[in-house]
Amino acid sequence: MEESLNLAQSRERELSQAVSDAFVEKRQDIRTYSPLTLAYIGDAFYDLIVRTAVVERANRPANELHRAAVRFVSAAAQAKIADALAESLTEDEKSVYRRGRNSKPHTMAKNATPGEYMRATGLEAVLGYLYLSGRTDRALELVKKGTELAGLRL
Repeated sequence: MEESLNLAQSRERELSQAVSDAFVEKRQDIRTYSPLTLAYIGDAFYDLIVRTAVVERANRPANELHRAAVRFVSAAAQAKIADALAESLTEDEKSVYRRGRNSKPHTMAKNATPGEYMRATGLEAVLGYLYLSGRTDRALELVKKGTELAGLRL
């Protein structure tokens, strides 16, 4: 598993840089992004982490892969991870988390409480911030630690 995580980290760094090099002409200051923009990319990045971990475990039919991943990508699961990581975040990460958690989204998850949805949005904002900052190692470290502490081992 550790070898898969290291390989995934290497792939992510390459993907993040490759996307930036191919499509971004002028980089913006990440601190100017809205928390919902950070959560938007963080949600996709988190989903990629989960899907990669699930696929690396076994080659299975797509519906089985989806069922395995859903356990981790729900707002309730992400809220548990966010709660578990509260003391592990740096001051910058805590600031981004608070901005994401306190943002005013235009939608709410149908299978989560508003509180769970807001905490999940905060976590996604942190992951988006780290991804766009090129700090995927830190994002992966937080996801791994958070899932373990929350009892949701990937």
